[in-house]
Amino acid sequence: MYHKILVPVAFDDDAKIEAALDIARVLAAEDAQIVLLHVIEHVPSYAVQYIPEDLRKAAHDGIQAELKRLAGTVPGGRGVLIEGHAGRTILDYVDEKKMDCVVIASHRPGMADYLLGSTAAQVVRHAPCAVMVTR
Repeated sequence: MYHKILVPVAFDDDAKIEAALDIARVLAAEDAQIVLLHVIEHVPSYAVQYIPEDLRKAAHDGIQAELKRLAGTVPGGRGVLIEGHAGRTILDYVDEKKMDCVVIASHRPGMADYLLGSTAAQVVRHAPCAVMVTR
């Protein structure tokens, strides 16, 4: 059983989120912390001026509210929202917070994934802890 579980969350497929949370619940020790992490990619400086600040704030607030709701469905759950590159930010968070397990959803790889690598593949290759991948 794991005590510090990280579940990276991408809001593109709710079924994958639920599958990852189900696995986290099974793997969690009685006193476990389960952190749901969403990484917002940096908006390039040349594009940020075209996105209204109130729209960015509304998106940020909406994501935080959904993370809080989802975190309430798992014991010891909490949501964290960070800005950065998804793969590198997840790995940095694992190192910084000394997570002992990552439960991450993956998708069927496309051509770009073979050339560049997916976030899940990057986490699997470089995480210093156990990684469970769900599809």
